[in-house]
Amino acid sequence: MTTAVAGRVRAAAAALRLGWRASPRGVLLQLLLALLTGVLPAVVAYVAKLLVDALTGAGGPHAADGTRVAWLAAAGAVLTGATAVLNHLSTLVTALVGRSVNLEVQDRLYERVNAYRGLRPFEDPATQDRIQLAESAAQGAPHDVLDFLLDLVRSTLTIAGFLGTVLVFWPPMGGLLVGCVAVSVLGQVRASRAMADTAAAVVPTTRRQFFYRRLLTDARAAKEIRLFGTGPLFRRRALDGLRETTGASLAALRRGVLVQSGLASVTAAVAGVAAVVVARQVLAGRITLGDMTLFTAAVAAVQGALSAIVMQLGRAEEALQLFGHYLALIGSPPDLEDGDRVPAPLRQGITFEDVWFRYTPGGPWALRGVDLHLPHGRAVGLVGVNGAGKSTLVKLLCRFYDPERGRILWDGADIRTMPVKELRRRIGATFQDFMTYDLTAAENIALGAPEHLGDLDRVRVAATRAGIDRELKGLPRGYRTLLSRAFTDEDEESGVLLSGGQWQRVALARSLMREDAELLILDEPSSGLDALAERQVHQALRRHRAGRTSLLISHRLAALREADLIAVLFEGRVVERGSHDELILLGGRYAELFAAQAEGYRDDPDHPDGPGDLARHPVPTPVPTPAPRSATEVPDVPEGAR
Repeated sequence: MTTAVAGRVRAAAAALRLGWRASPRGVLLQLLLALLTGVLPAVVAYVAKLLVDALTGAGGPHAADGTRVAWLAAAGAVLTGATAVLNHLSTLVTALVGRSVNLEVQDRLYERVNAYRGLRPFEDPATQDRIQLAESAAQGAPHDVLDFLLDLVRSTLTIAGFLGTVLVFWPPMGGLLVGCVAVSVLGQVRASRAMADTAAAVVPTTRRQFFYRRLLTDARAAKEIRLFGTGPLFRRRALDGLRETTGASLAALRRGVLVQSGLASVTAAVAGVAAVVVARQVLAGRITLGDMTLFTAAVAAVQGALSAIVMQLGRAEEALQLFGHYLALIGSPPDLEDGDRVPAPLRQGITFEDVWFRYTPGGPWALRGVDLHLPHGRAVGLVGVNGAGKSTLVKLLCRFYDPERGRILWDGADIRTMPVKELRRRIGATFQDFMTYDLTAAENIALGAPEHLGDLDRVRVAATRAGIDRELKGLPRGYRTLLSRAFTDEDEESGVLLSGGQWQRVALARSLMREDAELLILDEPSSGLDALAERQVHQALRRHRAGRTSLLISHRLAALREADLIAVLFEGRVVERGSHDELILLGGRYAELFAAQAEGYRDDPDHPDGPGDLARHPVPTPVPTPAPRSATEVPDVPEGAR
């Protein structure tokens, strides 16, 4: 058995196990219906043969008996009706089983995607392509494989019921049918593989086309698209992608249709020859007209059954080839290894020890030897220009990635030894690129602690701390108001849209839902707020942070001035650390950033960064800080980290 065939057999077995697990009684009922619908055509054809003979006087001394004719006609009608009813019932059962199978495979797929512990799979185009292929295959493969097996049972019974008739009346017909089927199988398998290969090849283009299509209907993109006039560009690219994907699919389908049309023509010619031969036997008196009717029905039934097997085999082959992507995804190893050590509550602090990290092998280093300690119960501010590595440091702290070199210690224990869920359960975070969900205001906040989704009191406490309670209470339906214009609520009412600053406070409230969080990460939590709202939020956060270890990141240095320690990141390294006053007196990069930012507020004496603050904290002439070595000059980095 070749590797490809063995792979198909394993995939078929896995697909059948999924179908059986999803609906065992439905599968058994489908099998019973397949047995009945496989046998009935032969019975119907034989009754029709007897009826024709009875009507033509070729059925013996009782051939013209009116009662016999009536009973045969009634029996034929009942059997034909029963066949139709069973076929309709089979369609319904197939749909019910298909629904159960679809729910089962989709659940397993979403479970696997949720099992990714880090962010790397979501940033890898190959993984995204595989997820889309897996989703498509998961919906069809178990259903198609089960249909193939049921059709095989049904068709085998039909063929067994009719093949004897075909061989009795004209033995060469059996060989011709087998030859036609063999050629059809080869053609169908090749066409199905071509379709599967095409489906896999166009996935990147399909995802890109979907991206442009989504942009054209996304409310968040609508402003820029209309302002800058980019709608025609995105429409053109979406249509180009659609033309490419549908063109490739049509080309593969065209080849398959040409092959199958040729084979169908050959099969029809064989049936025509057989009909002529048998008709001549009727004229010669060697067989009856009823026998010819039975033979014609037998040829049509055998051809139809064999064609059904071939067609279902082609669909199953295509589905199984794509189903391999589903099985590969489900069986893929974890992207991040999980730990098993559950430490005691944080008491000492969190330490970065010579941490190096880059997003792609051979890419630039985002962090290059970071050493930093976050003392327990203290607030540490993180400062740096864009691209200095602040957000990367946060991602490593949440263990969305692992360092290439170095360690992150939680009370002296490497966080890689902790269960990922346990680590994240102890962290509350507001990210710079926070999410806005098309859900109600209460749900948007409660998602920070899903186990408290129905606890409105807890939601309101978090909203109050974030300074957004009054605005949310004033919405048309209060906290039950849908924060979306893309959907309507349960009463078919349209939702509302919040401002950028309001959304930011909702995201902040979401992070504050974890009242027992031991580490609070605030990455630009007030960048979208006005000065008054920012001051109010920071006052509330100061009370909430009391006794907690906090990491604060902000380009507004006034927001970090009360931090117990401020660390300055530059090109992936911590180059300065100290209190606000110490760093101002040092006259290094922090003082330079503070002076540059305060310059913009010199005309505003009431702003926290205004001239009044500069008078209290005069900025000395910045002292040049030695720049870290370039990313290509990596000292003492092990071979595995390069």
